[in-house]
Amino acid sequence: MGASANKVCYARAMHGVDRSIKKGLRQFLDPEQQRNWLEGKATPADADERSQSLEQRFKYAARLEKLLRRPQAQDVLEILKIYGATCIPIPRTTERRYWSVSCLPTSPDKPLVRVNAGWMELFALHAEADDLRARIILHLSDFTTDGSPEPDHLDQALLEHCVARPEDVGHFHWKADTFGAKVRGAASIRTFLAAPHALRAIRRFNLTHMNRGRNAYQASHCYSLADVMLGEDDQ
Repeated sequence: MGASANKVCYARAMHGVDRSIKKGLRQFLDPEQQRNWLEGKATPADADERSQSLEQRFKYAARLEKLLRRPQAQDVLEILKIYGATCIPIPRTTERRYWSVSCLPTSPDKPLVRVNAGWMELFALHAEADDLRARIILHLSDFTTDGSPEPDHLDQALLEHCVARPEDVGHFHWKADTFGAKVRGAASIRTFLAAPHALRAIRRFNLTHMNRGRNAYQASHCYSLADVMLGEDDQ
């Protein structure tokens, strides 16, 4: 076989390999299934059983006990339960490997809890006096007037429409097509998670990062908090 023929065979073989490699969430849900979940048209079947590490469960159990002594604890648990049920696809199947939740992580900004996927923070809750504030990372293009990633095109009215009171929401630009919504108060956080436009935006951002590969924050995953998010807690 000539050199040119060898190159053709190699190219075809590599093409086949490339097509067969699936990263992240694509291993479990095809593009149509992901779109249907994104639009709220279908809930894909999740695993019945969870893959767990008992060593890791015990490692962070004491942090949950510490969190439960905070005045914001009940709101944190209720909001995480909403987030787990509505914002993460097939959460049991993808737990820890493709998303994780940290309890009282040792970050400079001292969040109470933080949800991550890939290399990205998705959602964090912070104490604000006896109440809460949330940081929710999203695609900027979901909240601009023309669907562009331009910060000066942000639709402030749309953002304010997603919370209980306009003064409860702020924002910051991160980079490229990424910005953060800052939502103050447990009531407005719940409202934001339930608002159709905001919920779709959260789902789209989460799909983006769950599709980029393995979660880089697996080592800080708190199974006790994940129990809450998956509706398997006794709280």
